[in-house]
Amino acid sequence: MEFWLGASFTDTGEFLELARASERCGIHTLTLSDHIFYTDFATPYPYGRMRWTETTHWPDPWVTIGAMSAVTTTLRFAPNVYVAPARDLFTVAKQVSTAAVLSGDRVTFGVGVGWCAEEFAQTGQDFHTRGKRLDEMIPVLRDLWGGGRVEHHGRFYDFAPLSIAPTPAAPIPVYIGGDSDAALRRAARLGDGWVGNRIYTEAQLDEVLGRLSGYLKEESRGPIEIVAPLAVMPDASVYRRFADKGVTGTFTAPWWLATPEEKALHGDGLELKLATMERFAEEIIAKM
Repeated sequence: MEFWLGASFTDTGEFLELARASERCGIHTLTLSDHIFYTDFATPYPYGRMRWTETTHWPDPWVTIGAMSAVTTTLRFAPNVYVAPARDLFTVAKQVSTAAVLSGDRVTFGVGVGWCAEEFAQTGQDFHTRGKRLDEMIPVLRDLWGGGRVEHHGRFYDFAPLSIAPTPAAPIPVYIGGDSDAALRRAARLGDGWVGNRIYTEAQLDEVLGRLSGYLKEESRGPIEIVAPLAVMPDASVYRRFADKGVTGTFTAPWWLATPEEKALHGDGLELKLATMERFAEEIIAKM
């Protein structure tokens, strides 16, 4: 079981130390979320109560990953998830490729269609075609990241032969986020993995995995990587049970489960994050 650190809502100045601690504690992948700006959103938030305000930090994922890769050697990085269709194709291609090269091929491209129409409006991208554009975008990105000249003539993207540089030495894994039928079909058709977009009970995850399995069969594909946030208390035996279901990774943010004693001793900032990560490494990761 891989453990992915969910570092959403973290102040930007804490990321470098979190990256160092993640590598020290045995975290597989450090993730950060993607939003471009805060406003009075008219688009309904699809995941319950919105947990951030206009002062919450949303650092650019690729700039931050580049900085974190410079202070680590084995830790992987992924956005959870990057709203690629809110950007143009070549901005995405160049940013992700550069981060992959700077990190020594330690980037996973976690990607989804997004929910916030306001962000699409301000970047000049069509909100209503975002899913179809992402379906076309992913294979083109893989071609561009492969190096050499690429030519493409599609519905949304059309260009004569061109190339980008730098490009990574190894393929960039693409993990599709979301548990709608459209997202699961996209993962089955185009993804190296699937990443959950909410915290799942065992019954909820079983239902999602059942649908994903059906779509994989339709595509004549075998199992793909599955990374799911789980609504369970940290326990090595429980994680082994989920691994038996095909779950290859899960998310952790140990400070969300800090004890009152830890909060009293360490406060609620970086010191608490580091202390709870160390405890999680000793009590859970070391036993896996």
